[in-house]
Amino acid sequence: MDDIYLDYAATSAIRPDEVVEAVVRYLRDVGATPGRAGHRRALEAGRIALRCRVALAELFGAEGDPGRIAFFPNATWALNAALFGLLRPGDRLVRTAYDHNAVRRPAALLAARGVEQAVVSGRVDGSIDLDELDRALAGEGKPARVLALPHASNVLGTVLPVREMAERAHAHGTIVVVDAAQSAGHVAMDVGAMGIDVLAFTGHKGLLGPQGTGGLYVRPGLEIDPVTAGGTGGDSMPLGMPEAMPDRLEPGTLNGPGIAGLLAGVEWLRARGMDAVHARESALKLRLRERLGAIPGVRVLSPAAPEGVGIVTVATEGIKPERLAWRLDHEHGVMTRAGLHCAPEAHQLLCVAETGAVRFSVGWATTAAEVDAAAAAVASILEDARETSAAARG
Repeated sequence: MDDIYLDYAATSAIRPDEVVEAVVRYLRDVGATPGRAGHRRALEAGRIALRCRVALAELFGAEGDPGRIAFFPNATWALNAALFGLLRPGDRLVRTAYDHNAVRRPAALLAARGVEQAVVSGRVDGSIDLDELDRALAGEGKPARVLALPHASNVLGTVLPVREMAERAHAHGTIVVVDAAQSAGHVAMDVGAMGIDVLAFTGHKGLLGPQGTGGLYVRPGLEIDPVTAGGTGGDSMPLGMPEAMPDRLEPGTLNGPGIAGLLAGVEWLRARGMDAVHARESALKLRLRERLGAIPGVRVLSPAAPEGVGIVTVATEGIKPERLAWRLDHEHGVMTRAGLHCAPEAHQLLCVAETGAVRFSVGWATTAAEVDAAAAAVASILEDARETSAAARG
């Protein structure tokens, strides 16, 4: 039984050889901490970190100083840094019903500290009511300080109209914070053209890097107050964190091996072209969606959304999501993810919050044959479940 990995929305467990080799080479030949000391290994570590910032800035369309990209362990840490660094008691936060817990839970903590919030409702097709958004941003005379939104839903696979939402937000003087955990490395983006002020990304999903990598892009002219403090390798006497980015947001030792792997992943993507990567994954998603939708007892929850990311989430009759996912893995070698996917409000929209759903997600190494085999496995399991149920009824 060959493994069929269809859980790329959780992590790219399968990575290009170049990424693995970059991590090994760093550990073997470099091994030092970026930004610390002046010896040759530390200098080489710093050069790798700088190259990674430059590569990420170019991938995101962020012109100017690559130091506007600060590294964090993942998108969750980056989003916490942005939200807690920008919002104070009495401020207003607007977010969406598509949000991951990486936004929902920090928002709840901030609400307990006096930050007001409004949630813009979603729709089963993944769209947003821009007029409702406008009203939430205006806030009856108290405009929102921050609008937080996901670029792509980790349940539906759809992308939100970030540029249009940012235009509405900026008209109210609102800062736009975008969660790109699901879109970075899957969908081409241009932070300037899209009006993104702050972009949080993770390295271990579409960017093909190791776990423990991610970061935050902060547009020039916007400063985020640090929420963690410590050593930065330079100007050690003052008690306060440095004013300059990225040191302002990067206390402590950076994940040098992870950054080397992340750089290799970004370079792999750029060599192939984001448009080509997205087109391939979109075709596989549509193929998978069509085949799953043709199976009796399967309800496809994800819209076609060819402009979105490679996610197909389904509900099934006659078998619980966690049981279907278990049987797919143990009987057919198909790895998926069942549950609420850390986004319960999206499941409430789809009326599956009580049961959860099964999410299939394609990535760089997925093949058409794997997609077909996964759909055939679902069909086989559901047919077996129907026969077992009929036999039990006697």
